[in-house]
Amino acid sequence: MCPHAPLARDAVFFLNFCGDFHVSSVSSMSSAAAAPAESTAVSGLPVGRGLVYLGIAGAAWGTAGAAASLVFAAGDMGPVALSFWRCAGGFLLLLAARLLRPKRAARAAVPVPRRSRVLRITVTGLTLAVFQTAYFAAVEATGLAVGTVVTLGAGPVLIALGARIALGERLGLGGVCAVGGALAGLGVLFVGGGDAAVRPWGVAFALLSAAGYAAMTLLTRWWGRDGGADASETTVWAFAVVSLCLLPLAAAEGLVPHTGQPVRVLGCLVYIAAVPTALAYALYFAGAAAVRSATVSVIMLLEPVSAAVIAVALLGEKLNAATVAGTLLMLSAVTGLAAAETREAARTRRGAGAG
Repeated sequence: MCPHAPLARDAVFFLNFCGDFHVSSVSSMSSAAAAPAESTAVSGLPVGRGLVYLGIAGAAWGTAGAAASLVFAAGDMGPVALSFWRCAGGFLLLLAARLLRPKRAARAAVPVPRRSRVLRITVTGLTLAVFQTAYFAAVEATGLAVGTVVTLGAGPVLIALGARIALGERLGLGGVCAVGGALAGLGVLFVGGGDAAVRPWGVAFALLSAAGYAAMTLLTRWWGRDGGADASETTVWAFAVVSLCLLPLAAAEGLVPHTGQPVRVLGCLVYIAAVPTALAYALYFAGAAAVRSATVSVIMLLEPVSAAVIAVALLGEKLNAATVAGTLLMLSAVTGLAAAETREAARTRRGAGAG
């Protein structure tokens, strides 16, 4: 069922949380030099907190599909129009949260030239637009199951390769096993989901979506290393770029749906904009700047796990052995890689202390 009752509470929670989150993130940036043991990233955000942020973001992303299915069932809104309203609403909420946060937090940010900030925001917005739009095109061309599995399955592989080549980040044997376990779990979820048609164009769109996701993750990590990335500013204006990119496509599809349940549609749209978009992406961009890219990609596979739990608990779908096995495999992979990331952070702290 659509979460109408908690919407006001979620919105208040989001605004309060984002204010605290951005203050703490920027404060940790300013104290990074004085306390290098707190983080393995120049961004200053502790790795442990970054992992928590990413876990919450992944779980929140998993709720978007259930809410979107309710929107689709209640009217004739298309996927591009839904994506536009999701991004536009997320932009407005994030902008409000940024304007409401204390002025001292904005002054504490590491100064970055305007040209560099505009470049980061534009590139992040474009990669996010490719990620979102190509994914919807893949779902339309080859179905939800194949589109999701190819996108989420190719993402960690592309990110691991990109992180090794561009960032010099090594996964190690444990990391490789964790990525393999996550992909195996994703495959089990797919196989257990029933028959699905695989169409080449749909697979191509899904790979393009995965490439956009990989580029977004790698660039966020790259910029987070120099300590100059303001996750708040990047997230807010990246969604403005995405909204502008999607507006003409959404207008052609139809921005306003015909529905007999306007309250349900509006409530679900507000929820999608607030929780799996504004809150989740704010946490994602902050966490991705502090955690190794391959780790980020695996932790974000909590999205299909969350979606599977919601499908069983709230939407009445049956729980089968494949769902249980796939979920356990993916949770084990996420837990193992998070533990490896924490151990790596501890080794870095010991090295910094010895130095």
